[in-house]
Amino acid sequence: MKSLDANRALVLLSGGQDSTTCLYWALSKFPKVHALCFEYGQRHRIELECARKIAERAGVELTMLSLSGLAELGGNALTGDLPVESKPGGDGLPNTFVPGRNIIFLSYAAAYAYQHNIRHLILGVCQTDYSGYPDCRDVTLKAALRSLSLGMEANFELHTPLMFLTKAETIALAKEVGGLEELAYSHTCYNGDRPPCGDCPACQLRAKGFAEAGEQDPLLNIESQK
Repeated sequence: MKSLDANRALVLLSGGQDSTTCLYWALSKFPKVHALCFEYGQRHRIELECARKIAERAGVELTMLSLSGLAELGGNALTGDLPVESKPGGDGLPNTFVPGRNIIFLSYAAAYAYQHNIRHLILGVCQTDYSGYPDCRDVTLKAALRSLSLGMEANFELHTPLMFLTKAETIALAKEVGGLEELAYSHTCYNGDRPPCGDCPACQLRAKGFAEAGEQDPLLNIESQK
């Protein structure tokens, strides 16, 4: 089995609130941190710009990989032209669900980590306050990691520090690790609006978290983003 460097960590950085928090969590834990972002045909390229800005401000090297196949598959509101629905469809899943996305991301992240001698993989997924995506669940990701570790014969370690936290607890963690103000540069809105629309499920969940945490969302202060 390939023994990867325990001092090196790879954060999957989408440009969103959760992955930004995970980036600063990783910086507080590991000596060497890298970031990986995916251009997968997402409707709103603003999140790619946010990822670049966040990584630059954190002083972390960012690699962006292209995954066009997810957009070609279509059938969801994040890679196609469907309007974002506030309620789940007949299958119980929101139409912002991109089938297989997190499993595919983790596979590419593991391949990248293997090539760059990185042991620790860090994802900002959560099954407490989440949108109903089955590939955000702890059991799903642990099973995927086991397959990847076996398939590459490498001692990967997966960290999901937000997995069992509420959004309010995630905000408290961001503050603890020095990343709260950096959330001003993150993007959450499913409609691609900046400042956020405030109406889509992602905006509502973010607003609820800040309200329960008793903190002001720095993203709402436009001046802080200049």
